[in-house]
Amino acid sequence: MNTFINDKHPCSWAGLTPRCNVSAKKKKSVRITKAGIYINPLLVQCALCAIKDNSCPYIKARYESLKRRRGHKKAIIAIARLLLTSSYHILLTGDVFDYQRFENLMYRNFKPHKNIQNTPEEMISYLTNLGDNITLQNT
Repeated sequence: MNTFINDKHPCSWAGLTPRCNVSAKKKKSVRITKAGIYINPLLVQCALCAIKDNSCPYIKARYESLKRRRGHKKAIIAIARLLLTSSYHILLTGDVFDYQRFENLMYRNFKPHKNIQNTPEEMISYLTNLGDNITLQNT
């Protein structure tokens, strides 16, 4: 994984980057590397299986949200990019994949926030369940 500078490089290598530049609607290169010919269809198939799997509700909800706005093909590519980026970070750090932590991190960014007043103790217990080390300081 040290070959790649950051998580955007394997996505570009696999051909999972956007095809159209926002400025002037210029089309970027559509060439895919030799490795991308093999890994791109593999990641698309993994994304299709992930959205059908009921044990991972986040990916299915994310796909449905993207599909409404961007269409089926772009939503599948976005899910494949999510899988490749997650795999890159797991292989880079050597950590064991923890689905519960992954789902909590993803839902933290995906779920709309409601204006609910919580006590500091409730917030600390919520953050410690997510894996953060938080202590309450009296001021």
